[in-house]
Amino acid sequence: MRVLVIGSGAREHALVLALRKDPAVSAVYAAPGNAGIAQHAEVRAVDATSGTEVAALAQELNVDLVVVGPEVPLVLGVADAVRAVGIPTFGPSAEAAKIEGSKAFAKDVMNAAGVRTAHSEIVDHPGELDAALDRFGPTWVVKDDGLAAGKGVVVTADRSVAREHGAELLEQGHPVLLESFLDGPEVSLFCLVDGETVVPLLPAQDHKRVGDGDTGPNTGGMGAYTPLPWLPAETLRAIVDDVVKPVAAEMVRRGVPFSGLLYAGLAVGQAGPAVIEFNCRFGDPETQAVLTMLDSPLGELLYATATGTLDKVAPPRWKDGAAVTVVLAAENYPARPRSGDVITGAESTGTGVESEVLHAGTAQREDGALVSAGGRVLAIVGQGADLAEARRNAYDRLAGIKLPGGHFRTDIALAAEEGRISIPGTSAHG
Repeated sequence: MRVLVIGSGAREHALVLALRKDPAVSAVYAAPGNAGIAQHAEVRAVDATSGTEVAALAQELNVDLVVVGPEVPLVLGVADAVRAVGIPTFGPSAEAAKIEGSKAFAKDVMNAAGVRTAHSEIVDHPGELDAALDRFGPTWVVKDDGLAAGKGVVVTADRSVAREHGAELLEQGHPVLLESFLDGPEVSLFCLVDGETVVPLLPAQDHKRVGDGDTGPNTGGMGAYTPLPWLPAETLRAIVDDVVKPVAAEMVRRGVPFSGLLYAGLAVGQAGPAVIEFNCRFGDPETQAVLTMLDSPLGELLYATATGTLDKVAPPRWKDGAAVTVVLAAENYPARPRSGDVITGAESTGTGVESEVLHAGTAQREDGALVSAGGRVLAIVGQGADLAEARRNAYDRLAGIKLPGGHFRTDIALAAEEGRISIPGTSAHG
């Protein structure tokens, strides 16, 4: 099987490495890829958001499967264009990708499916903002009703901060989504979905805020870990049975069946799991940790999903232990990051036994130097017998990497390792 991965981040680097380990995969291509991916796959230039270009490249390379990584190409219909030329594609249609591309569509699907989610209102006129804000609080959640790469969200107990963010979005012509605040720790659950067939992967937890102790502004994610020692097996089953399966079934009922990776972001509070958001693709940085723990051939799972035969494949097997991803970000991220700084010590081994360096925002200069080319520059994944060992392996590897002005969180997975995370109403150790 020949596979083409679309995208240029650490998520795609993780997909490429996992696909290369599948004995049934004979060739892996990536477009546009990045400097790290180029060490493990043939990279080709492509406009990832152009269905015409991606479909033409897939035909030229004569691939058997296309895997679309990022959300923007999916929302713009790239998977439809590739399927239209007869090539199996892992990733939903543009219509199904609206589960991420339109918060209003997602809420409508969840309401019809009877899934618990935050109470919400959409404000599209500045004159309505104050009255709407009065209906929410004491913690306000203010979102951009569209794709914002995780950065269009403000969660605050300060009404003036909430108002300022809402007013700014409206001024830019973006509708504002106000939501009630959900209590409890967050869970990212990835599920392979093929119509009504739902196969969950390991649950993970992302660290969204830029600073230690969950301080500072939201980012696209500063690190993640899997599995979650504080999440009971029955709660995980409830998420699959009461959240993901009903949503998958509702989308089939609407004539927009989902095919690909459905990502449920949830808060697990005292009243049980409630959905914060759905995404239509693998999440970044959780993917890097989850795929590190996968013991089954990834190509087989993705191909089965893309060809409607997921119910015929054995469920995924997982390694023992844990994996922790720590993101090294460029100076000034998540504001306008500095780029072009030389990175040293970031060689990717491709073996990923104790640790692996995955490239997110990197480029290779003409003189061969590796330089930063994005906000999140590298994702370092540590693996170990437990979270403590996985954390140690990740941070030990990170200590050997130099990036001027680079910053990272020192506490990824620490609260879980120390048993400080619990679902409200339960004890910390379940």
